Amino acid sequence: MTYAIQAEGLVKRFGDTRALAGVSLTARPGTVLGVLGPNGAGKTTATRILATLIEPTEGHATINGHDVVKQAHQVRQLIGLTGQYAGVDEMLTGTENLILIGRLLGLSRRESRSRAAALLDRFDLAEAAERAAKTYSGGMRRRLDLAASLVGRPQILFLDEPTTGLDPRSRNGLWDIVRGLTGDGVTVMLTTQYLEEADQLADDIVVIDRGQVIAQGTSDQLKAQVGDQVLEVTPVDAADTASVARIVGDLAGATPEVREGLVSVPIADPALMPAAVRRLDEAGVTVGALSLRKSSLDEVFFALTGHHTEDLDAEAGELADEAKEGASA
Repeated sequence: MTYAIQAEGLVKRFGDTRALAGVSLTARPGTVLGVLGPNGAGKTTATRILATLIEPTEGHATINGHDVVKQAHQVRQLIGLTGQYAGVDEMLTGTENLILIGRLLGLSRRESRSRAAALLDRFDLAEAAERAAKTYSGGMRRRLDLAASLVGRPQILFLDEPTTGLDPRSRNGLWDIVRGLTGDGVTVMLTTQYLEEADQLADDIVVIDRGQVIAQGTSDQLKAQVGDQVLEVTPVDAADTASVARIVGDLAGATPEVREGLVSVPIADPALMPAAVRRLDEAGVTVGALSLRKSSLDEVFFALTGHHTEDLDAEAGELADEAKEGASA
């Protein structure tokens, strides 16, 4: 099988900083590959390598069978890229931005205008087509940026944290657009630090932390790794929190998470819930709330790394080192 995206053992160093430490991943044609991880994990570096913007220090990667280093020109004819921040020219109108991209890609003026009109209509920007992009809202700019990446009808589209900073409504709108793209046969690699985004969109997920792949599979497969369900217990008396953590941890055979008096632990057997109630009662612990719910990707990430994505500050160095390398090149 020829994968739309295939990377093996990607390593990237910026001076003494190792941004990638042997990343391998694959994406099947016409699917969404979610690359999940916190800021500084290496997601953007991997995207830049696959999009031929930088070369790997070690390892290799292909796009539809074309090597990203040796056949970079062919790769660029197949891909589109939308970065973390909208890259449109704010002084140009929506139409002018897309026509400019079309002309740079070798389309005739007529073809460029026709393509621009079609994309502006598809992305619900037709009414704002003749307005300067600087008058657009953040969500409109992101949609225009995504439209620009589709002018050349790419077979593979890289979306590097495309919903960063968007309000929930705009985010949901972009999700619908991504679903429509895969319906048209486009392969999408979506990097994100939003657990819900990966859960909603990705057919397959790769979890990256500190430059390494720590897990991969479908959303359900990843959740099954740490238990399909999560037991949550809140004692009436906060002083009993440690006892609750010890009891449910022993029953589940896992280390529970404790946050503001709430004790949660992944479990594979729902029968542990009544057993926990009995043990807590025997210990004299009065329970204020107890529930059993489906696990989330956040529990997966916590179980694999010992921290939540939102708990991490951006790891300094990745973008700064890339900038330094570019300046010294």
